[in-house]
Amino acid sequence: MRKPKIVHWPRMSYPGYPPTGYPPFPGYPPPGQESSFPAPGQYPYPSGFPPMGGGAYPQAPSGGCPGAGGYPAPGGYPAPGGYPGAPQPGGAPSYPGGQGFGAPPGGAGFSGHPQPPTQSYGGGPAQVPLPGGFPGGAMPSQYPGGQSPYPSQPPVMPQGTHGTIRPAANFDAMRDAEVLCKAMKGFGTDEQAIIDVVANRSNDQRQKIKAAFKTMYSKDLIKDLKSELSGNMEELILALFMPPTYYDAWSLRNAMKGAGTQEHVLIEILCTRTNQEIREIVRCYESEFGRDLEKDIRSDTSGHFERLLVSMCQGNRDENQNVNHQLAQEDAQRLYQAGEGRLGTDESCFNMVIATRSFPQLKATMEAYSRMANRDLLSSVSREFSGNVESGLKTILQCALNRPAFFAERLYYSMKGAGTDDSTLVRIVVTRSEIDLVQIKQMFSQMYQKTLGTVIASDTSGDYRKLLLAIVGQ
Repeated sequence: MRKPKIVHWPRMSYPGYPPTGYPPFPGYPPPGQESSFPAPGQYPYPSGFPPMGGGAYPQAPSGGCPGAGGYPAPGGYPAPGGYPGAPQPGGAPSYPGGQGFGAPPGGAGFSGHPQPPTQSYGGGPAQVPLPGGFPGGAMPSQYPGGQSPYPSQPPVMPQGTHGTIRPAANFDAMRDAEVLCKAMKGFGTDEQAIIDVVANRSNDQRQKIKAAFKTMYSKDLIKDLKSELSGNMEELILALFMPPTYYDAWSLRNAMKGAGTQEHVLIEILCTRTNQEIREIVRCYESEFGRDLEKDIRSDTSGHFERLLVSMCQGNRDENQNVNHQLAQEDAQRLYQAGEGRLGTDESCFNMVIATRSFPQLKATMEAYSRMANRDLLSSVSREFSGNVESGLKTILQCALNRPAFFAERLYYSMKGAGTDDSTLVRIVVTRSEIDLVQIKQMFSQMYQKTLGTVIASDTSGDYRKLLLAIVGQ
């Protein structure tokens, strides 16, 4: 297996930071969207998928696709006749998954965990920038530490347009399953037909296509796709067919199994997800792979980096949308005294504040720190820490400031220079495609004066490039 490219993210100034008069923070999560996930413990992520109710459709011959109209019009096709079991405890599937990886459980409406279409925390789209990104439209000439800010936040966008992929209208899972079957039939593979389906369906719809394919042809769609595709195209297609929770859990397991650890994957997932997402990932990791995520983290990392990741995988960050400005001032003072204001560093103080405060609260703390210390907090973290713990702490702070800009930066450096970190490129494009890829594209253009599509097109090729560009909406 090709050794992944190790990416060392450079230290950079950050969009809209250091803070010199932010627009009012809209609150996180948006009112009325405090949680679009099931309550913790509401359902167990299954370790296997027991057979579900029998089908009303006749079994198709295993050798071929039915002609058009060979099945009744869909009025809710039956649930699959049983998914293959999960991987054996103690192991992760060879990339990705065995047959039917991450298949949805029998609970109605479950699709991994549904991703909210409008996550506006962390400098998201609900924030209205003033002209030039600063109050009154004037751009200050000097910032603490002499750094210049990145571009202002993307403009407000209508609700429901934050992802580049949205559920297809007039969706017919059986028709899509038939298209995919025909695309893989006979000599050669019609990759364009596969691209047209998977790039224009939501993850929930892809799970239904997978179930319909099993019902109609008694064959596993994932196994058939794996036999027809290879390389980066295979990795991208299979990632698109994983439920979101399973894909995150699989990525974490894959980052820690075998020799070496891909720390940047642990940081990217555990330091950017919401509490509910993390709790679902922890449950899925145990049920699918028979392992305890926290124990694996402890055995694969050490020191202050280990402590930060263990804090993250608890999924207990404060998510109160209200900002306590007095607490922000106190935390700023605490962090200064734990770092810049003393010889050495009190790492536990940084971990306590950065791992527990809500994202809007952290943003207010960063503003207070900049006023008090005449230096921005990201710079102080760079001065006080190094290596993986520095990257983890800065990732959390960057997400508090501007989550789309954080992912835009990661995408840029996955493609910059010789070679491409394809796994990072695939993972970010797939996981953000229904959440905030529209804003990520906007921030990418502002930060690098190139469109994301242009950079992807110049760094990839073939059907892999076509599918990536279809997902990003290029």
